Amino acid sequence: MSTFDIVRVRVPERSYRNELRAVKIVWTRELIRFRKDRLGIVTSLVQPLLFLFALGSGLNMTTFIFPGILCMSVMFTAIFNAASIVWDREFGFLREMLVAPVRRSSIVIGKCLGGATVAALQGVVLIVLMPLVDVPYSVPVIVGAFGLMLLLAFAMSAFGLMLAARVKQMQSFMRLSQMIVMPLFFISGALFPVSNLPGWLAVLNRLDPITYAVDPMRKLILDDVVGVTWFGWPVPSGLEVLMIAVLGLVMLAVATWEFSDSE
Repeated sequence: MSTFDIVRVRVPERSYRNELRAVKIVWTRELIRFRKDRLGIVTSLVQPLLFLFALGSGLNMTTFIFPGILCMSVMFTAIFNAASIVWDREFGFLREMLVAPVRRSSIVIGKCLGGATVAALQGVVLIVLMPLVDVPYSVPVIVGAFGLMLLLAFAMSAFGLMLAARVKQMQSFMRLSQMIVMPLFFISGALFPVSNLPGWLAVLNRLDPITYAVDPMRKLILDDVVGVTWFGWPVPSGLEVLMIAVLGLVMLAVATWEFSDSE
């Protein structure tokens, strides 16, 4: 006669403390992956540096496009960091995370905050290069630029998670993200002045959400540039920052809903 041992499994009750712990664990996991991926850190800087010094020097606009390159580095790092969700789904790790006794929103928030932190830290490398593009070091500028990068990184991480929630294959995610992000970057005015644009391009530029991250960054770093206007009214930087923050929260809410509805 066989004897079976009964193993009791205790599932902890949901609480705000456990949810915050889940957010911290997922956030920490993203930082660990970033720290170990030294090759990824180096290669992700190649494109921004190429744009900055090759294109910028060729057009004699290195200083002008520097704020846009900061945004570019943050954008691409943040949205491609969300690609790890697709990897986790393909290898089955995402399923293990989703069956954990925590809200799925905690997993999404931790992932978003982790991606935002990684992307902002990546942008710090470019901030170090400010003197090379004739932008002097200044504590208010450095602090303000890092804050804007962190906000943009949060919004783009949420956007990447929103895309990754329904994509099953890495190749599909990369194609989809490239198809969306590259036009947003080029239309945003990161590489050209936004004043006196052709009518059709001016309309697209004002509809592009990345415009309202590049514009306050350029105003902060260059100080005397002409910014985005709506029918002749200069858009305040505070309003632009608020728009990016609200957009990020909306996309985070959509990503959370998508993950709550997925298996």
